[in-house]
Amino acid sequence: MAIEVEIDLYRDWLATAREVVLASGAAVPGEQEHEALSRAYYALSSADEAQAIVRAQANAARVAKLQQTLLDNLETVILPDIRSRTGYAGDRLRFRWVYAQEEEHIVEELSEYRIPLGPTPV
Repeated sequence: MAIEVEIDLYRDWLATAREVVLASGAAVPGEQEHEALSRAYYALSSADEAQAIVRAQANAARVAKLQQTLLDNLETVILPDIRSRTGYAGDRLRFRWVYAQEEEHIVEELSEYRIPLGPTPV
């Protein structure tokens, strides 16, 4: 059985960052301006623009690594754990990055499987 996987953790992170930037009253870059949005998010808590850029780049790399690690371990670790913990037997998986209770999580929405990642790095 082939598993269909929907995942774009960075897109999910950007949606949350957009909400935070918008709530702060700062200018929100357009939908296609991912790097600018990430910089705007980190500018809210960085000493200067250079630090915001470094933090934005580091976060993009971190989220990409999380996604790749999940995909690399999908068949050997993640899918068997989803099946044993939730009983989900479907052939579609829809992973999302979420921020809840001051921690990051990856949630597989169809099975309600959750991978806690801990507090968001500053």
